[in-house]
Amino acid sequence: MTVETQKQTLGFQTEVKQLLQLMIHSLYSNKEIFLRELVSNAADAADKLRFEALVKPELLENDSELRIRIEFDKDAHTVSIDDNGIGMSREEAVAHLGTIAKSGTADFLAHLSGDQKKDSHLIGQFGVGFYSAFIVADQVDVYSRRAGLPADQGVHWSSRGEGEFEVETVDKPQRGTRIVLHLKDGEQDFADGWKLRGIVKKYSDHIALPIEMPKEQHGETKPEKGADTPAEPEWEAVNRASALWTRPKAEIKDEEYQEFYKHIAHDFGNPLAWSHNKVEGKLEYTSLLFVPARAPFDLYQREAARGLKLYVQRVFIMDQADQFLPLYLRFVKGVVDSADLSLNVSREILQSGPVIDSMKSALTRRSLDMLEKLAKDKPEDYATFWGNFGQVLKEGPAEDYANREKIAGLLRFASTHGSDGAQDVALADYVGRMQEGQDKIYYLTGESYAQIKDSPHLEVFRKKGIEVLLLTDRIDEWLMGYLTEFDGKGFVDVARGDLDLGKLDSEEDKKAQEETAKAKEALASRIKAVLGDEVSEVRVSHRLTDSPAILAIGQGDLGVQMRQILEASGQKVPDSKPVFEFNPTHPLIEKLDAEADGGRFEELARVLFDQAALAAGDSLKDPAGYVKRLNKLLLELSA
Repeated sequence: MTVETQKQTLGFQTEVKQLLQLMIHSLYSNKEIFLRELVSNAADAADKLRFEALVKPELLENDSELRIRIEFDKDAHTVSIDDNGIGMSREEAVAHLGTIAKSGTADFLAHLSGDQKKDSHLIGQFGVGFYSAFIVADQVDVYSRRAGLPADQGVHWSSRGEGEFEVETVDKPQRGTRIVLHLKDGEQDFADGWKLRGIVKKYSDHIALPIEMPKEQHGETKPEKGADTPAEPEWEAVNRASALWTRPKAEIKDEEYQEFYKHIAHDFGNPLAWSHNKVEGKLEYTSLLFVPARAPFDLYQREAARGLKLYVQRVFIMDQADQFLPLYLRFVKGVVDSADLSLNVSREILQSGPVIDSMKSALTRRSLDMLEKLAKDKPEDYATFWGNFGQVLKEGPAEDYANREKIAGLLRFASTHGSDGAQDVALADYVGRMQEGQDKIYYLTGESYAQIKDSPHLEVFRKKGIEVLLLTDRIDEWLMGYLTEFDGKGFVDVARGDLDLGKLDSEEDKKAQEETAKAKEALASRIKAVLGDEVSEVRVSHRLTDSPAILAIGQGDLGVQMRQILEASGQKVPDSKPVFEFNPTHPLIEKLDAEADGGRFEELARVLFDQAALAAGDSLKDPAGYVKRLNKLLLELSA
């Protein structure tokens, strides 16, 4: 007998040991999810067989009727889940059941909150669904044979969840996988036909292949004869066994949509919204799209697997087809079933082409329409969506020029007229509140709401009652480089360039500004002589009403946000110099203008420059010098 056919005892991956301890010793409030996860895995195995059989039909082994079967034995306290899907070889059983790729368990453990009800929804999302069997079982036996291998190349995998598992080669005439759960004391009520049927109807009614159980006989079922020699009862399907997305929308209950979402997304919570559509005509396909209520752990890993489940004429093709939605909609889950793609479609063929491009364009619009409807009909749910996915949606204007205006309408911002720091102002709301004569949308970027809500840049806007959007996400300055207008109105950064309020300033105001600027040319020249190359220009400010001075960004220069992002990523930051603007009516500026002592003038000018840099959210190049100068001035005042 070779080593490969002997019984071996192997150790679990370290992280799997941690997970097993959690499953065995934590009493999750929703234990029945073990059946949902195992049935879902069985359905995936059937889908994978269908896909591989497109190229190798011999894998079906003259048994093309795919199904899942559930049995139980009340006396032996066992529950069995059997499928005739793709199955596993001995090597695959060791790899798939003994380890978890990409530290899925570590991510799982890191996201635990300590709330059993909340934590249970993480099972499955991190690829740990199989191990949920240990919530109710103290021993799990797996009998499997990969399609295409001979009957004597089956595998028996067994574990009591104590850090080790046994594996041996066995005869298994039928391809596929049979999982036998030996129920723990106190969990024997799961060996009950009525209870198991109820769980299947609740979680798995949408599965598109039959889930069969033995017909009840006087409230009982025939017991199993053994794990590898099951009885042959009369089977009956206990689910609809039809693809949910192929059924008419009028026949589908909300609860069915919700459970289908949980199946495909491995999420325990309900989705916020869904869109079910059948397209006929030049292209024919059906789509069922969902908006989750919570962000997945890998949302900001742009290289992470994502996409829709792809079916062609109801035959599963691909689990995460990322060709049908742009990256900024990577949070959308769902299914697309096409009649216009070839059954032997491959990843290479899906990379491009007019059919794919047309479907992507339509599904993108469908997703954005779904979000628009959610925002209009359920603003509280949309606020939940925005809190989870808003920064991802902000990637849209740069990635999807064609839908830029539509995406802009879905964005939400804080504002000087909104709730305290809440990102709840839509651009349409802003435009609706614009003053007479206002033709621009004004905004200000910064690190936080607390930092910019009282920025000197806002003083003239507060005086005139003009609303300003307050953008504090790190992506915002980058976003505004692509979002140039909305509803025909351009965006203006109130901290950038020479502020021009257009018709919001009267002719008298403009004339007074010109006269003041001319009158203060000498003072501007004196300040420029002190600051030298640290600034590109010194000028009278039209933005300030209360503060003495401010730093404005050059029209083509990077703002503080973008400079900090580039510096943090180790990239070279282009040289730029701010514009120093001063308020000619402020007492400090009047005192500066009247100062005849050159040394004292320089000290005060530099203090004002450093204060303006701090107010703009920038860091000081010489903080010690600033403190020294400020202390000197304070001592003079107190003398």
